[in-house]
Amino acid sequence: MAAKFGIVLRSLRYLANKPLSCRMICTSSSLRCEDRPQFPGSKSKFTYKMSFLDPDKEEGIPVYRVMNSQGEMIPESEDPKIDKKTVLKMYHDMTLLNSMDKILYESQRQGRISFYMTNFGEEATHIGSASALHPEDLVFGQYREAGVLMWRGFTLDQFINQCYGNMDDKGKGRQMPVHYGSKDLHFVTISSTLATQMPQASGAAYAYKRAQNGKCVICYFGEGAASEGDAHAAFNFAATLNCPVIFFCRNNGYAISTPTSDQYRGDGIASRGSGYGMMTIRVDGNDVFAVHNVTKEAREICVTQNRPVLIEAMTYRIGHHSTSDDSSMYRKKGEVVKFDTNNPIGRLRSYMVKQGWWDDEQENQWKEESKKMVMEAFAKAEKKKKPSPKEIFHDVYDEIPPHIQKQMDSLKEHVSKYEDKYPVQSHDAWS
Repeated sequence: MAAKFGIVLRSLRYLANKPLSCRMICTSSSLRCEDRPQFPGSKSKFTYKMSFLDPDKEEGIPVYRVMNSQGEMIPESEDPKIDKKTVLKMYHDMTLLNSMDKILYESQRQGRISFYMTNFGEEATHIGSASALHPEDLVFGQYREAGVLMWRGFTLDQFINQCYGNMDDKGKGRQMPVHYGSKDLHFVTISSTLATQMPQASGAAYAYKRAQNGKCVICYFGEGAASEGDAHAAFNFAATLNCPVIFFCRNNGYAISTPTSDQYRGDGIASRGSGYGMMTIRVDGNDVFAVHNVTKEAREICVTQNRPVLIEAMTYRIGHHSTSDDSSMYRKKGEVVKFDTNNPIGRLRSYMVKQGWWDDEQENQWKEESKKMVMEAFAKAEKKKKPSPKEIFHDVYDEIPPHIQKQMDSLKEHVSKYEDKYPVQSHDAWS
């Protein structure tokens, strides 16, 4: 009897030291631990029926919108109730950006600037998202987010000075056109290389989290950039470190000349969010109010929960990728016309007309006014001199070291000696 009691006692002690799940299998026939996987890398249940996940048979992630192509709110409950003054600013900025794009695109074709990229068809992604952010939230752009800067107060003079690379360009003529940046407006200078801004955004957001400053970071990128390794690193770091960053994907159908059908097999970019553990939503990128709503909510999630959010804005690139591209070589004209009839500017205008806030007379007046504003800034920028050659040697060291000073003096002496060989008069003075 004592021996049997000793065996039972030792068994109880053994079970007491084992995990609860293993004690269940030994003490209960209804709860078995082999039905409750304990793998650290998943949160699944076991299944005894073999079934492969087939993405081709799954329904696509729905696209959130609040306004149809006629400018009508559907449903009314999703109306952000934005006041008239703000809506007018939205429309003014979207159309002013459109006017600037037309003039600067033509100026490149005339050889007056070296390069340009338009924003035709994607204006709502810029303005809808920018209007939902706080002015001090940090922006990492790709190269088609000029509207975000315009919303924050970047002037036409600043845009066009940068494209000309003249003496009033804050980048001192060192960047390609459309590679804007503004420390005052919390907009990190754009890089040409795809997706480099994405891990930078995750790192900046982690710093914001550590600082507990109540701000978030937003990172814009195209669906083509999402194929870069930097994109995956950025998603994973942001998710595992719980960083307050909004990843805003503009899925405009093409990565330069590569259509989405050749870029990825899955359901767009939004389908990747869940895999990385990020809250995710897909939105109609031609609906400025829907974009505003999702960005506003994403920002709230970021700053209150310290979680990254992925937004995929479904839109269409009406223009060429850049002035170096001819999109007629890889897409049919009818395709562009089809999407242009549902452009975000026309949709917002229809909404404003229905509200009694806009009419044809105001439209024609604003068209003339906006064109005049762009042309005046264009004329001023074109007359300004290029930066001084001395700027080549600045902004690398806090104080210019002797060997760099020697190089600068040598260049100055050389140019002075052979002034007739260099366009000295078109540049700002050395002094």
